Amino acid sequence: MLIDDYIYLGTSTDPEYLALKYANRHGLITGATGTGKTVSLQILAEGFSNAGVPVFCADVKGDLSGIAVAGEPRDFLARRASDIGFDDYEFDSFPTIFWDLFGRQGHPIRTTVSEMGPLLFARMLDLNDTQEGVLNIAFKVADDEGLLLLDLKDLRALLIEIGNNAKAISMTYGNVSSASIGAIQRGLLVLEQQSGDLFFGERALDIKDLMRTDSDGRGYISVLAADELMMSPRLYSTFLLWLLSELFEELPEVGNPDKPKLVFFFDEAHLLFDEAPKILLQKVEQVVKLVRSKGVGVYFVTQNPADMPDAVLAQLGNRVQHALRAYTPREQKAVRAAAETFRPNPDFDTKEVITQLGVGEALVSTLESKGVPSVVGRTMMRPPSSRLGPILPAERRKVIAQSPISGLYDEVIDRDSAFEVLKRRTEVNRAEEEKVRPAPGSNRSSSRQSVTETAAKQLARTLARELGNSLVRGILGSLRRGR
Repeated sequence: MLIDDYIYLGTSTDPEYLALKYANRHGLITGATGTGKTVSLQILAEGFSNAGVPVFCADVKGDLSGIAVAGEPRDFLARRASDIGFDDYEFDSFPTIFWDLFGRQGHPIRTTVSEMGPLLFARMLDLNDTQEGVLNIAFKVADDEGLLLLDLKDLRALLIEIGNNAKAISMTYGNVSSASIGAIQRGLLVLEQQSGDLFFGERALDIKDLMRTDSDGRGYISVLAADELMMSPRLYSTFLLWLLSELFEELPEVGNPDKPKLVFFFDEAHLLFDEAPKILLQKVEQVVKLVRSKGVGVYFVTQNPADMPDAVLAQLGNRVQHALRAYTPREQKAVRAAAETFRPNPDFDTKEVITQLGVGEALVSTLESKGVPSVVGRTMMRPPSSRLGPILPAERRKVIAQSPISGLYDEVIDRDSAFEVLKRRTEVNRAEEEKVRPAPGSNRSSSRQSVTETAAKQLARTLARELGNSLVRGILGSLRRGR
């Protein structure tokens, strides 16, 4: 049942496999709430790990954390394995690294403001076009003046500096309004209140730490604690898009490897595309299209294929479709659209089966020889080898303590950056102003005395000149009369 270079997913009329050779052609896991999407993600993550492929995934409900410990015997698991003929089934734990943007349920993940960039930052702060333009100016000013933007206090200090010198900066970079700066500052305040400031700073995440394998050659599964993060959906989606962009920018071209270098699962994927501006959608489409050649497979997890833009959906070759409900005209249309994305199976009506699937059942189609999609199969998904459901807090702490990156990201590094540079600049300017400014009291008196003395001297010179002229005229008059 288990064979090399393939991940066993379950059984329809025949076993269903995902070929590692085509796993970086991306994929999609869809289905209504409670139909088994998270378990399918868990099965895939286990398979990739066993094949030596590192995995990154978000744990939205906390259920996925069980992948770090071995499963426990349960009747329904044994029955499922028997029903599909999975004779190789056994329980196992998988090498896991827990991450958390807030540093509470895993190792902290950080990046710098500069690495995030103005486009994604504007998305995170929900800025309009004008405000985004001012943010672009701020990043450009920082770049031109060699100011490091590492954390939010750096960006806040830079915005204050730009506001104080708005007229001069507008002449060089374009109009900077106090209203736009105020809107950005308010956005930063909201982000800080949502603990988003913990995400910005150093030490910044090294992508290599997401691509580790253990001593047995199995890929580490990086699990991001996202239950708290989901309370800030823009921060969640922007962070995952940033991470995907970093992988695209940093990893070298590898063409078509025998297996992926990393597999990236994007849960609650609809949050990435909801109300996203056109330029951001274009960036997502570009990254998804091109990151395949870096050896990265991207698997989106969402409720309905209609949540995905058509340009992105066309890039997703491997599909696992769980049950959809079709009670309203809109839902019925979505079911038809989902059915049309599969290669038809003459043995059943795909559209009807989508609404009839039970929990743990799915329609599966993966890429086969030459990248051609397989005929869709109604598949009973295999049971996972790791635990179903969340692990206990004590078990999580043990995994974190034994992590290969333990202690690497725990301490915040606050080096000299824009905040410190601008603070020193302000202090120097204030000191220079103090030098040329008259001292209180005595300086004003001295100034008045100096003015009085100057006026008296001018009056004396005038009087001397007038008196001297009168005396000369008198002498000349006397001489004329005597002659």
